[in-house]
Amino acid sequence: MTEALVASLPLGAVQAAATTATSLDKPEMATNALHQLVLAQLDDDQAQEIVTIPLEGKSSIADHMVIASGRSTRQVASMAQKLAEEIKKAGFGHARVEGLPAADWVLIDAGDVVVHLFRPEVRTFYNLERMWSFEGSEVSMQGRN
Repeated sequence: MTEALVASLPLGAVQAAATTATSLDKPEMATNALHQLVLAQLDDDQAQEIVTIPLEGKSSIADHMVIASGRSTRQVASMAQKLAEEIKKAGFGHARVEGLPAADWVLIDAGDVVVHLFRPEVRTFYNLERMWSFEGSEVSMQGRN
């Protein structure tokens, strides 16, 4: 991993994950580093009820789905824009962002990690956690609840 990439990552969990990965040439390490970057950035931005659903081997759309809430449309939009910028800055390419104008539900497609950011009422209505949970799969809650 290049020193420039490590220096550009936020401190804490992401940098620790990046330091342990010896190379981003290995797709599984790159996916894990991207996933840790997403989780750390959402935690830094005070996202609420952060949930990770592992999709590896269960779906071809991504390896991880992250679902989180913001307190308002303004916070959801801000978190989405900042996350997309940080993903690009860390060298993971351009993340596609959908739903930003209304910011009730914003989807960020970063390739191996898909992020859904909701306002709490919209998240409750769609209940993606239940829809995407698989029998026997682990859904992990992280960050602020």
